[in-house]
Amino acid sequence: MPLPSHLFCSDIEGALYDVRQDNWSLRRPLRAKYQRTLPRINTVADLKATLRAGAYAWPGGYPLYFVADDGAALSFDSVKENLPQVISSIRHGVRDGWRVVACEINWEDNDLTCEHSGKPIEAAYGEE
Repeated sequence: MPLPSHLFCSDIEGALYDVRQDNWSLRRPLRAKYQRTLPRINTVADLKATLRAGAYAWPGGYPLYFVADDGAALSFDSVKENLPQVISSIRHGVRDGWRVVACEINWEDNDLTCEHSGKPIEAAYGEE
């Protein structure tokens, strides 16, 4: 869903601004971490910001995946499909395999698969 026309998200810092305010670019953002890939996911806001930033790192376009509290790899699609469970696990600190704790780049692991869906997670430099 696109942002309303009065909101602006910086591609550089990932912050969200209200452009209706005078000197909006000099003011504090509405949300500092609105759309940014965060390596550590400590809060639901961190998860949402990382989801908004997308499944590929910027710059570079490297494929990203989530790491659950039990060390399992989860794809962006699986996290989105199970978002209520993931949010609940983060919010309540539940150690059930759905609590996302990190987001990482899959550099070279061609055998990395999503623990939930079983689908492969793309590697940046894996062998063909």
